[in-house]
Amino acid sequence: MAIVWDKVTWYSQITAIVLALGIFAVGFFLGRASVPLTVAPPAQTTSAASSIPTQLGEPISNDVTFSCDGGKTIRAIFRNNEVQLLLSDGRNLLVPQAIAASGARYATQNDAFVFWNKGNTAFITEGSTTTYKNCVVMPQPR
Repeated sequence: MAIVWDKVTWYSQITAIVLALGIFAVGFFLGRASVPLTVAPPAQTTSAASSIPTQLGEPISNDVTFSCDGGKTIRAIFRNNEVQLLLSDGRNLLVPQAIAASGARYATQNDAFVFWNKGNTAFITEGSTTTYKNCVVMPQPR
């Protein structure tokens, strides 16, 4: 069979379709084997060991204490895809990570409780009220 470069033939159409399907199949299987991108928690920690046991053997990746307006504090224990929050009002919450354009965002499914963290700062909103404001990482005890 002779190749005709300036004419679309039945053979060239079939070849183009087979190549397109092959490229799609390779891309599909490579995409399924990929590892999803995860957002790392902030780098500063306040203590190397935690007094709170890990849940289900999950390692603690970071343990940070924030000081907020009004004398409030937040202890945030970051794990793979969630944060455990020990609030100065006595609450102990486990909040899953949520999608954020900037910083780390942890929220309940209906966004009734949201913990935002970016660098050395954080805040908490409950509904439309910011309950923990202007929170900054407390210096590490020496």
